[in-house]
Amino acid sequence: MTAARTQPAPAGPAVDVRDVSRTFRLGSTEVHAVRHASLEVTRGEFLAIVGRSGSGKTTLLNIIAGLDQPDSGQVFLEGHEISRYGDRELTELRRHTVGFVFQSFGLLPLLSAAENVELALRIAGAGVRERGERTRELLELVGLTPRSNHRPYELSGGEQQRVAVARALANSPKIVIADEPTGELDSTTGAQIFQLLREVSAQGVTVITATHDPFVIEHVDRVLEMSDGEMLPEGQGVVVAQSGRARSGPAARERAQTSPPGSPARP
Repeated sequence: MTAARTQPAPAGPAVDVRDVSRTFRLGSTEVHAVRHASLEVTRGEFLAIVGRSGSGKTTLLNIIAGLDQPDSGQVFLEGHEISRYGDRELTELRRHTVGFVFQSFGLLPLLSAAENVELALRIAGAGVRERGERTRELLELVGLTPRSNHRPYELSGGEQQRVAVARALANSPKIVIADEPTGELDSTTGAQIFQLLREVSAQGVTVITATHDPFVIEHVDRVLEMSDGEMLPEGQGVVVAQSGRARSGPAARERAQTSPPGSPARP
């Protein structure tokens, strides 16, 4: 499968968040959801943002995805400053550059698995033949070809989330945003979803997930933690400390195995 588009990628990181802040007002109270957050994500990286409920993870993901705009700071996706985009440009961004996976799956209940995936392609203007071929390709990728004609209520939670991943990949996005993708799944099924997202990132797609799942570190390249709206320095935080270290996912272990003895650790 070719998940990412084939045109040359611009120089620099896939995602570049610079000193972003976002405040909401609840009555007379100001809630500082994100405070001066900065991060860079390289192309094809699988990054997890962890933290307690209310730490600002979802707000930051929404800003990165163009679903919300920061009060201050800058956000660059593939070299383009989306924090300056208007509504039309943001719609195009979400249609072609970013794919979404949500905790609650978000499938249309009256459509089959295949129809849910195909709908994303129809909205993007793909032709009938392309829609059919791409839908079959994606359902095969997520292992659901035998269940393609089943509606959501006929699928398990894990199967529904696999359909959601297939739908997120329908338009060959460069970046996939997954907000608590295992929040409604048991630990075994959740691990399968993270492994699927790992396979997506191996195709060159940048994957960013926000999660409470303690097992996420086994699947990702890097873990960052948020607390009270702030992005903690890499390697710091309660979740990171309990799980070992910030860089202990598959890519970090691969780097450690291939580095010559005595060579310095790569960042």
